[in-house]
Amino acid sequence: MNLIVFNATRGALVAAKVEKADTPASRSRGLLGRASLAADEGLWIVPCPMIHTFFMKFPIDVLFLDSALRVVRVVENLRPWRLSPWVLSARSVLELKGGALGGCVRVGDRLDMRPA
Repeated sequence: MNLIVFNATRGALVAAKVEKADTPASRSRGLLGRASLAADEGLWIVPCPMIHTFFMKFPIDVLFLDSALRVVRVVENLRPWRLSPWVLSARSVLELKGGALGGCVRVGDRLDMRPA
């Protein structure tokens, strides 16, 4: 099932086609094997306090979220073959196409996820 993600704080759409990765297999696979993401696509990894982009073919924007879906850290344009920081307060991570955020989501914003 896909999700729609809204920035409830700013009243803006973040992504319209977000997949949830909440099993060991889906979390391990992540975005590996994909050539790219569309601007409105994403992957929500639960639980997850850090990520890597080893073997990926494109940069991603990363939102680290706490259990209330508040943004606790933003990393834009994380390039392939990199490690994100460990974000101890993060419960999950939302991965989006690199450059998709364009600064429109900030630390402290609350996201809302709904079935598409």
